[in-house]
Amino acid sequence: ATAFLSIAARHPAVRPGHVARQFARTSSFKMSAPEAPKEKPCLPETYKVPAVWTFNEQGGNFGAMNRPTAGARFEEELRKGDHPYQLYSLGTPNGQKVTILLEELYDLKKTEYDAWFVNIMELKQFGSGFTEVNPNGKIPCMLDHSESPPLRLFESGSILLYIAEKEGHFIPKDARGRAECMNWLMWQMGAAPFLGGGFGHFFHYAPVKIEYAIDRYSMEVKRQLDVLDKHLSDKDFVCGPDFTIADMAIFPWMKAIPNFYTGPPRGDDFLQFHSYLNVKKWIERIEARPAVQRGMRVNAFGPTAVKERHSAADFDATPP
Repeated sequence: ATAFLSIAARHPAVRPGHVARQFARTSSFKMSAPEAPKEKPCLPETYKVPAVWTFNEQGGNFGAMNRPTAGARFEEELRKGDHPYQLYSLGTPNGQKVTILLEELYDLKKTEYDAWFVNIMELKQFGSGFTEVNPNGKIPCMLDHSESPPLRLFESGSILLYIAEKEGHFIPKDARGRAECMNWLMWQMGAAPFLGGGFGHFFHYAPVKIEYAIDRYSMEVKRQLDVLDKHLSDKDFVCGPDFTIADMAIFPWMKAIPNFYTGPPRGDDFLQFHSYLNVKKWIERIEARPAVQRGMRVNAFGPTAVKERHSAADFDATPP
């Protein structure tokens, strides 16, 4: 109706009243109140979405971590070792990204660092010293004591980028290569919540199995795997012939599918992970690197883990 009246307004020879009557006779459009949306089913069936959300304990493996507020929950200073790079982390995919880079730099130029174990199940990421470095209260975070005052770093992608640029390795130096590396680094940073917080949580960690949630995030992870598999069809590494921080960021999250989501059923079987043959070959290529093997052990779990790393000699005390 608005369009018809607008035409009449622009053309004085056309009488607006006539246009409106003609529109009313010929149009099936009816000005009626919209139907009320149908009420959706809830899980559990007794749940009703309140007008205002209130906090309740979530349960599950990670329920105690989750709060709607930020900041320190207790006083605890961070420990400090002898090296400029002080890493506070855990051997989860986001932590492994950084220790892989640091171990690669050790092989290349003997870069040393201290890696402190942060037990997130004991909520150590909410100590005052930790949240001073990372107000978001997540591992990993880092202090660079070669800067005065010490420079803080948090978010794994930010740490990778800072170290690679500072040390001058594992990031392309030409504009096109650097842009492509950033494309894939940011792809991983954006994709990881769907894999970990989405698929991993609802498939493996959540206290209840919800078909809709598992289906939604399984589809998204398989789409991500297909993106990566197609991209690697003619490449050794994500950005071409050279191993970069983009590979270091993506690799631990791909490995999380078989390593962390052990079921039953197993996450890699459920997603047919091994059918992505280009991803499989890429993983094998990366796993063959000695620095990657060491980086995956730092701040990790199990008998081959190097719980805290303060020098390269720490690997000798815990054989692989």
